Parts: sequence; structure tokens; C-alpha cells
Amino acid sequence: MLKHSLVVALSMTVAAPALAKLSPAEQKIEWAEKAIEKDPGRFQAYNELAIALARRARETSDDGYYLRGETVLNKSFELMPDNLEGRKAQVWILLGKHEFAEALKLAKALNQRFPDDVLIYGFLVDANVELGNYSEAEKAAQWMLDLRPGNVPGLTRAAYLRELLGDLDGSADLMRAAYQQLQATEVEDRAWMLTQLAHLRLIAGGVDDAEKLLGEALVLFPSYHYALGNLAKVHSAKGQEAKATEQLRQRYELAAHPENAYALAESLERAGRLRDAKRMYLEFENKARQELKLGDNANRELAFYYADHARRPAEALRIAQLEIARRRDVYTLDAYAWALYVNGRYAEAQKQIETALAVGVRDAKLLYHAGAIALKLKSAAKARQYFKQSLELNPASECAGLVRGELRKLPAA
Repeated sequence: MLKHSLVVALSMTVAAPALAKLSPAEQKIEWAEKAIEKDPGRFQAYNELAIALARRARETSDDGYYLRGETVLNKSFELMPDNLEGRKAQVWILLGKHEFAEALKLAKALNQRFPDDVLIYGFLVDANVELGNYSEAEKAAQWMLDLRPGNVPGLTRAAYLRELLGDLDGSADLMRAAYQQLQATEVEDRAWMLTQLAHLRLIAGGVDDAEKLLGEALVLFPSYHYALGNLAKVHSAKGQEAKATEQLRQRYELAAHPENAYALAESLERAGRLRDAKRMYLEFENKARQELKLGDNANRELAFYYADHARRPAEALRIAQLEIARRRDVYTLDAYAWALYVNGRYAEAQKQIETALAVGVRDAKLLYHAGAIALKLKSAAKARQYFKQSLELNPASECAGLVRGELRKLPAA
């Protein structure tokens, strides 16, 4: 849920000290509701409320705000059918609900009508990234920066694309450039960007740097669910699994989504709390299966669960096939490849994982998977190459122990 959301609204100043205890999104919700109360016939106020609700969804990871936003937009369209700002808010909500194909369709239609609207290009980036259409996403991101050089939404989207294409330093540079433009009052946007910077450092094994950045994020926005999830990765990398478990439990209590339950279950298992882990895995499975056919689902996590924990390879593949029919981003390709792997379909698995890696993504877990698949295809040299790349990228990754074990079993080069 909202794991890779790239929508970052431009900052607004806080005009009312009485709202200081509210989050930025809560402030905007209150302003919009007062505007509607004052003039219920003004359609723009409903659009503003819908956008504020979408922002609150990211702050809290509560999808109910998206549903409320859709209801609010219906009123906007009653008052002014097909108005531009309402349609843009509609795309934003579709993206939040992970209805990526529908979001892309609407964004393309809006782009044809309004070819100079920067944020519409941003929506094209978001939808294409999630569907795995990286070339199209790059083009849209470039349009954003050409139309309005240095704009914050364009910089954050370009940063995420740089990450996916393997340029971690370039991604961090762009994210820092965006961060420097934000006003101090935009505490959630600032916390989100600090969390993204920490995520980039974690990918490359920069555990201490990541911990410092996440500490700053949590000062700005206490109990921020994105920051808590990444802080748990820091603690796990340091061998402090009890702390990691506590952070993940806190996140799950704030945002009880199935993928958060899965991360908590894995942490409990690493901590040796096997009974608690089993209970949490079952809770995850029950919740995730209820979302199988929804856009916002935990199908990738469910495929890995059946592959690595429940030992139900056929079900892992069935779930992965459901998701690969919806989207072909690098992380879905990875889940599909692993499901093929545990079903003994190694040549097909290799094709999928190499398609993902060809994008340029640098991820220790994907590289481990590629190495394991190469081993099954009797390609020891290729396996060794992937395993070494995984360790060189992040010697403290969640799969580093497995990688070292595989390398020890390989014959000397």
C-alpha cells in the first residue's frame, strides 16, 4: 500500500496557528471542509478536499481516505461535469488504489486535452512505472522537467526512475534537490523524502547514514509508517532483530495491511519467535487472500510466502501469474521468476529475472534470486557473478547470509 507512491504536492504555507497540531493534510482537509460549508456550490472546494484526503491517505496508509475522496469528487462533477482539477484528483486516487491501468488510461486522455499540464505528466510517470513501462515513464518525467525545470513533483519522479535504472547516486541528488525546495511546514513531504534518501542508502548498505536520516524523518513526522518500516531494516541489518520486530509491530498497529503483517512475520521468524511468526503468517495469509483480485493487494508478498514459507509452489505460481497479468514492473517480474523457480521451471525463471535486471535495477535480493536460478541451470560462473554483485551492493541485506552460503558451496573460480 502506497509503498512506492511518487505524488508529492507542492508546498503550501500554514496560515492559521490554531492548526499547528494538525498534519499538513489534516490542515488542508479542515480548510476545504470550511470552504464547502461556506459555499457548498463551489466545485473547486470539493476538488481541494479530495486532494487533501489523498494526501492524508499517504500520511496514514489508511485507504479509507481514498474512498471518501471518490465520494467527494462525485459532488464536484455534479456541480461542474468533467472539470480538469477534479479529473486530476481522480487519477491521483486511482493511483493510490493501485488501479494503474485505469489511471494510465485517464491520464493519457487528460494529457491529450491539456498537453502542457506538468502534474498530468507526473501521473503518466507514476502509472507507467508501476506497470513496468519504463521508457514511457522516462519520457513523461523529462517532459515535466522541460516544462517547468526543477519542479518538485518532477524531481521526485525522476529520482525514483534513476533508482530503478540503477543510478543510486543520481537518484539521491535529485531527491535532495527536491527536499531543499520544501518549506519547513511541509513536514510529511520532508519526512517522506528523508525516508526515500534513507532507503537509497540502505540499498547500498549505508546502514548508519540511513539510521540518521530516518531519525530526522521521525522527528518531523512521529510514528511515520514509511520511516518505521525502513528503520526496522536498519535494525535487522545491525543484527538487532528485537528492535526491528518492535518497529514493524508499531507500523502494523498503525497500518494493518497484509504486506506489513508479512514483514512482521518474517522479522519474528528471524528473531526465533516461531510461534508468534506462525500466527502472524496465518493472519497475513488470511488478509492477503481477501485482496487477491483488488488493485491494491499483497500478491507479491503472498507469492513469496507460498514459495519460501508455506512450501506451496503451485499456489505461489498461481498468485504470481495473477499479478504479472496486471503489471510487469521489476518487482513483480522478480516474484514471478521466483515462483517459476520453486516450481522447477528454471529457464522461464531466468528469462523473467533477466528481464527485470535488464532495466538496471540494483537490488541485493533480485541478484540473489538471479544467482540461485543460474545455479539450477548449471551456470556456476554466472551464479557466482550475481552472488558477488549482491554482496558488493549490500553486505548487510536480508539475503546476505544465504548468498554467502551459496558462494561457499561453489567450486573455486
